[in-house]
Amino acid sequence: MWPNEPDDFESLLTPPQGTSEDAWYFLFLDGQLVSVPSRGMPEPIDGDAFRWLDVQVKCRHYLGEYRGNSCYAVEAEGSIPEGYAASDLRGWLGRVDSPIFYLAGRAQQIIDWHNTHQFCGRCGAQTADHHNDRAKACPACGHIAYPRLSPSIIVLVRRDDEMLLARNANWPTGFYSTLAGFVEPGESVEQTLHREVLEEVGIRVSNLRYFGSQSWPFPNSLMLGYHADYAGGDIVCQEGEIADARWFRFDDMPNVPPPTAISRWLIDAFVNERKG
Repeated sequence: MWPNEPDDFESLLTPPQGTSEDAWYFLFLDGQLVSVPSRGMPEPIDGDAFRWLDVQVKCRHYLGEYRGNSCYAVEAEGSIPEGYAASDLRGWLGRVDSPIFYLAGRAQQIIDWHNTHQFCGRCGAQTADHHNDRAKACPACGHIAYPRLSPSIIVLVRRDDEMLLARNANWPTGFYSTLAGFVEPGESVEQTLHREVLEEVGIRVSNLRYFGSQSWPFPNSLMLGYHADYAGGDIVCQEGEIADARWFRFDDMPNVPPPTAISRWLIDAFVNERKG
């Protein structure tokens, strides 16, 4: 389920004139994403249905165009309308096409950014929308605040026919995934990868190979995926962070993340390569 948003979505700031039924509204009530249940699957609310909802709109942000539909992120107050459903964003993961999930994630992140940047972080003055960019501008000191993104690495370490998978201390027993961590100020992505692997499991890696990326809106990560080769050391799990880490053969894996996650893409690529 590789994201295809770049092929179909056009990010824009200026909405079209007038109203149209060819619009999608990603509506959030009390942090819950409201949807139209369709054959048991959530869907965005279309323009005609949105006009009749009895909710009080707090903010509305035009996101851009997707396959002829104008897309909006909306936060509102009110009760969940009859005939509609609501869940957190994770409730859409794996249940909608990947471009729709990424649009919903974009909507949630834009609303969160709007709510947390009403005032300037430098001087405290009230901010206003930037004229040309998706940003908040301070009329008093000129500070500009863009939506926050937190780059992080995620890596599958390989050793012959084995892969290194770990279980976070907060995860259920039997569930394993690839290693990951956030980029720190002053680091390159490659430096982050070496540091995180050494910190979390005590080994060294080499031959880093970029694989791909995924927007992960929990809350605002940009996951940068890599494959890397084992270069030495014994597994020593980081106390309080990693409950267990071990080598698994490509044909004898534990419970791993679903196909919607980049960690699974990394794992599947290795498995398919080994199967030939």
